[in-house]
Amino acid sequence: MPGVPLQDVWTDIPPLHNLAAERLGYPTQKPQALLERIIRASSSEGDTVLDPFCGCGTAVAAAQALKRRWIGIDITHLAIGLIKQRLLDSYGERISEAYRVIGEPVSVPDAERLAAEDPYQFQWWALGLVGARPTVQKKGADKGVDGRRFFHDDKTGETKQIIFSVKAGELHATYVRDLRGVVEREKAAIGVMISFQEPTKPMRTEAASAGFYTSLWGSHPRIQLRTVADLLAGTGIEYPPTRADATFKKAPRATYDEPTDRELPLQMVAERPEPPRHPRAKRRRP
Repeated sequence: MPGVPLQDVWTDIPPLHNLAAERLGYPTQKPQALLERIIRASSSEGDTVLDPFCGCGTAVAAAQALKRRWIGIDITHLAIGLIKQRLLDSYGERISEAYRVIGEPVSVPDAERLAAEDPYQFQWWALGLVGARPTVQKKGADKGVDGRRFFHDDKTGETKQIIFSVKAGELHATYVRDLRGVVEREKAAIGVMISFQEPTKPMRTEAASAGFYTSLWGSHPRIQLRTVADLLAGTGIEYPPTRADATFKKAPRATYDEPTDRELPLQMVAERPEPPRHPRAKRRRP
């Protein structure tokens, strides 16, 4: 028998509470089930979904799950970094090969223009290059900590952290000394300074004097200096190569209700179960 037609007030999809599995910490995040219902009702597979204020990417995630093409737009690099992390958690590393981010700096001159236009946007973009979470998501005092990255590297389960300081302008010799003090105050494993300018020899000497953080994988410089050029060239942060990264609240892994051989839009391929194999029925001779 037909059910009750869907009304214009939906009460069967609850709002996200603080402990919800899909909660990513973005203040305006909506339930993915809500966006999926809207997209199902207004589009078909292969259509393009546009979200011009995409925030943490719930519409993007819903469109991807429903085999739609999508375009997401946001003014902040903080939001774009969060969406990239969300897609990575849901679909794995290959997803980054299947979409383009337009408007992000891809060269040192690009990054220099961003830093001149908006130092805070530059800071959020730079932290995204190293997978760090901004400490302060609005303009204000940061107490010497622009970003953090968390990890686990032993069987105790203790969470270790990397402190990041981003410097868009001229460097001063005291910056490295200040970072050492912040690392000690925060009881962090490693401190990293990201800058435009090349650190001076006294700054490198100060960083080297901080010693090493030792893990099961060896020794890692406790204070590390990286320029924007280093990061764009692929030089990352030295820290234990553990997969137990605890920096961001992870989005649930993408799953499928039924097997399909159809590729996802934009050639984004996620893990899916193999189709079930049914034994052939044996025919009896009359």
